[in-house]
Amino acid sequence: MLAFADPDLDNGPRTDRSATMRMCAVTREVRPIDELIRFVVSPQGEVIPDLKRKLPGRGLWISASHRAVAEAVRRHQFSKGFKREVRVAPALAADTENLLVRSVIEALAMAAKAGQVVSGFSKVEDALGQREAQGSIHALIHAADGAADGIRKLDAILRQNAGINDESRKFPVVTALTSEQLDLALGRSNVIHAALLAGPASKTFLSRSQTLVRYRMADDDGTAGEAARNPAKGSEKVSSEKNSENENSEKNR
Repeated sequence: MLAFADPDLDNGPRTDRSATMRMCAVTREVRPIDELIRFVVSPQGEVIPDLKRKLPGRGLWISASHRAVAEAVRRHQFSKGFKREVRVAPALAADTENLLVRSVIEALAMAAKAGQVVSGFSKVEDALGQREAQGSIHALIHAADGAADGIRKLDAILRQNAGINDESRKFPVVTALTSEQLDLALGRSNVIHAALLAGPASKTFLSRSQTLVRYRMADDDGTAGEAARNPAKGSEKVSSEKNSENENSEKNR
């Protein structure tokens, strides 16, 4: 009797390490694994996201989209895919986003420990103004709830000093984290702006930021790749008096 591979489930992280494409259990579309999230069943029978794709057991792949994960929960896709009764949290889509946010925070903290982050409005402004430092800056980071005037000022300095005057030259601007989350990552208060310097830890932060942006912005019409390539689209920028005060605090430190 011939045995056929299950199209919904992989054979575990070790046997599928070389795979670069998988099929989404919801949309039935084959996509690069970077545009998908792997889910496994814990020993307690609960479905959990495997963001690093290393947890044991067979995995079910869902498009890296809040909408797709929520739809998988609604359709009972996990029980169908794993072909057994499993426990699925009603808030799995939101829980997955929280884990993605945590992974971005951890990556930024590691970049900071490696000396690959400059934080504070004045320090970022100075770094952008130093020609010798411009080449080492790989991205700007703004709090998602940062005041628009400070963001515009730093973006203008970046474009002027780096000679970025057309849309064909992209410079990553990450707005996926709030000020509170930046505080947590960098171990200081009232962080609104930061600059990411070159280094391996910075690459990890950018990669995880792209995954978070994709999860928040992607839909089933193929915009996942576009969202991933432009981390600046990750969150709304909200202005408030409180954020203006925070930026003044940054300048004074």
